[in-house]
Order: sequence, then structure tokens, then C-alpha cells
Amino acid sequence: MRKVRVVYRKYDGKLHWHQWMTFLGEDQYGVWLGAPAGAIAQRGEEPEIAMSAAVAQLFPRDKWFTASFNDAPQKTEIYCDVTTPVTFGEDEFTMIDLDLDVVKRRDGSFYVDDEDEFAEHQVKYDYPADVIRAAQASCDWLASAVLTEEPFLTAYKTYLDRIR
Repeated sequence: MRKVRVVYRKYDGKLHWHQWMTFLGEDQYGVWLGAPAGAIAQRGEEPEIAMSAAVAQLFPRDKWFTASFNDAPQKTEIYCDVTTPVTFGEDEFTMIDLDLDVVKRRDGSFYVDDEDEFAEHQVKYDYPADVIRAAQASCDWLASAVLTEEPFLTAYKTYLDRIR
């Protein structure tokens, strides 16, 4: 199975979340990777963590987000990171995390997270106006789409089944 290194960075280039994942396929929504329960992930240089549940992750082409679809027992069902569009390498996908997150819980509730961090980093890292606009537009769209549109309703379940 093809392995892909996933590397999120912050706007200043600092390493953020990173891990190895398995290629699961590609469809009209983008490229799908997955990791089984127990897979290792790491934030920056912090200690590695073992994931408690399987995850399928979507990397759309030319969109300003990535999306993680977590298996039970995770309380968070869908976690969308607002990012720059993904750069697709043969064995590495990279993107810049732009702070904003849209989170859907398994109970159906959802919220937008880290709006304060997004505001702070606009100043600290001098985000260009077009980056701010694109990130906010993506966040606004995701806030509705995670409750009403594919791939957030059922499309991801096939990929999650493949990695379990």
C-alpha cells in the first residue's frame, strides 16, 4: 500500500501536525488517505501520540481546507482544518494551517474553533488580504456544508471502512 507523509505547517513555516497515512483512493471530492487506530501522529516536535480511532482524511484539490473523518469512539466525527490548497507530492502532501477549524461532533452539534487564533495570526504573521478572504470564505462554506452536503454526509464512510 502506498504511504504518504502528511505535513501541516503554520504560516511562518513552523512544523505543525504531521504523520504517515495510507492512500485510499481519489474521487470527485479529492484524494483520500487513512490511518488505523494506533497510528502515530505528532504536532511539531512534541511527543508522538497514538491515535485512539481510525481516521479517513480528505485532501481536496484547489480548495482551502482538509477534512478528517474519525471513527467511533471519537466524540469528534468530522474535523475540518482551513488551510491553503494542498501541494500534492508523490509521497508527501503539504499545506499551511490557517487556524480556523470547523468541528462536527458525533451528537450532530458543530462549532467553529480558533477564530481568536485566526485574528491574532493575521497580525502576527501578516496574512495577505487574499489569504484572509479565502480562509474566511472556506470556513463559512464548511460551517454549512458539514451538516448538509457531501462528502460530509455519507461519502467518507467508504474510505473509513477501508482503513478500519
